[in-house]
Amino acid sequence: MKQTKLILILAFLFGNMTFCKSKPDNISSSIEISAQSEEAKPEILPGADRPEVYLPKLKGKKVALAVNQTSILPSKNNMHLVDFLLEQGIEVKKVFVPEHGFRGKADAGEKVDNSIDAETGIPLVSLYGSSKKPSKEALADVDIVIFDIQDVGIRFYTFISTLHYLMEACAEQDKKLMIFDRPNPNGDYIDGPVLEKGYESFVGMHPIPIVHGLTVGELAQMINGEGWLKDEVKAPIEIIPVANWTHDDHYSLPVKPSPNLPNDIAIRLYPSLCFFEGTDVSLGRGTLFPFQVYGYPDPKFGDFTFTPVSIDGMSKYPPQQDKLCYGKDLRNEPLSHQFTLSYLLDAYRLADQGDSFFNSFFDKLAGSDRLRKSIIAGESEENIRSSWQKGLDVYKTKRKLYLIYK
Repeated sequence: MKQTKLILILAFLFGNMTFCKSKPDNISSSIEISAQSEEAKPEILPGADRPEVYLPKLKGKKVALAVNQTSILPSKNNMHLVDFLLEQGIEVKKVFVPEHGFRGKADAGEKVDNSIDAETGIPLVSLYGSSKKPSKEALADVDIVIFDIQDVGIRFYTFISTLHYLMEACAEQDKKLMIFDRPNPNGDYIDGPVLEKGYESFVGMHPIPIVHGLTVGELAQMINGEGWLKDEVKAPIEIIPVANWTHDDHYSLPVKPSPNLPNDIAIRLYPSLCFFEGTDVSLGRGTLFPFQVYGYPDPKFGDFTFTPVSIDGMSKYPPQQDKLCYGKDLRNEPLSHQFTLSYLLDAYRLADQGDSFFNSFFDKLAGSDRLRKSIIAGESEENIRSSWQKGLDVYKTKRKLYLIYK
């Protein structure tokens, strides 16, 4: 009897040991399968990182580039496009320079002058100073212009205004414009009011919503297709598309697109917080976390505190400089964050300043005076959103005609 019990106990233990042994094998297998799936996903390649597509088209041509610090080839250790083209024997005649300069170190709104690049000796022609459009003389000695600047998919981000003027100049001078496309880090949704006629400026040139859901290449097609250039001219464009990316794919930028957008969450919060540029509220310029906080020198604005200071290469004269600001820390917001008016409405309510809360820049950012007037009238975010829905629906239908990445 004792022997029978012992056999049963041993059988039970052996069976459980066998079962337990099989469990890690199954986990290991699923990990391997998951790893294989990750490895199988092809790398996202911006247009610049596809030289086999564009180099044959550039051989023997005189080339001008519209580029900045974002114009890199990630697969080649972030080598700059200018250096890569020179290495490949392409004749680079000049570089057209947008806001923030060729190396991306100029402050927002700071004038960018013509100069010579110290590293390559190539002439730098400013498109962010007295003239934002290349002259006939500036294009006379080139065959092809390349535009390769990382955008963040927001209407008031000025690189798309530089694109507009470059397209217009190329159309007028019959010069080919080659656009090296890059992913849009805010390209997974569309939101905000559409810019209205009469409110065009360098921070909003097109009747598109704040979050427009297009890459630079797709927007260029829309600008041509909708006749938005002067006299409805059409620029002769060719797009070198991004490989292995769709609008649903997350894309983390390998280099910050401008001095005050240092990381992914700042880029996602940018459309929501940029409205504070049209007020006296600080959005973190003058800190190491711009576009990730907001505040004002008044304790009622919140428990989080920060003091904006002058930071060379980021913000030389930030709003509320050297003043202790109270407000909100948004650095833990998820990367799924989408455009909201809640921060703006909250700050407006706390400030209790009425119309004086806004400065003259606000309507340019909003694309009309409607948003400002709705806020002053005390309308809710829901009601404000419903007021721009019709224009948004029309835009969404139009947008489909120009999509490259479904």
